[in-house]
Amino acid sequence: MARLSGHCLCGSVRFTISGAVRGALHCHCQACRRATSSPLTTFVTVARSDAEISGDSYRLYASSPGVSRGFCGTCGSPMSYVSDQRPDEIDFYVASLDDASSIIIREHGYWGERVSWLNVVDDLPKNEA
Repeated sequence: MARLSGHCLCGSVRFTISGAVRGALHCHCQACRRATSSPLTTFVTVARSDAEISGDSYRLYASSPGVSRGFCGTCGSPMSYVSDQRPDEIDFYVASLDDASSIIIREHGYWGERVSWLNVVDDLPKNEA
């Protein structure tokens, strides 16, 4: 069982995770790249019931049908991802964790949407979805 915590850049939004990590991946989809202005995004997935988010500046943005992205309304840091396709799970950005040393990245998602200029050298599975 994991006990993880994290926060946004300014510290206004904080989260804790008190359950098992269900997965962790590098996402290469265009939507995640645009939401973070980075070539890929790394998520850790947990049960929504195991996550607690605090902070009055936490905001949600419906980025596409059935998808909400959480962010800090003060500093703009992306914080979470929730999809109607996985209603009992929430994804947090690994880079926002206080200590990500226990997170094991298991795969690449949306490999076909990756940027051509990023050289990825690893043996992780590279999935199209």
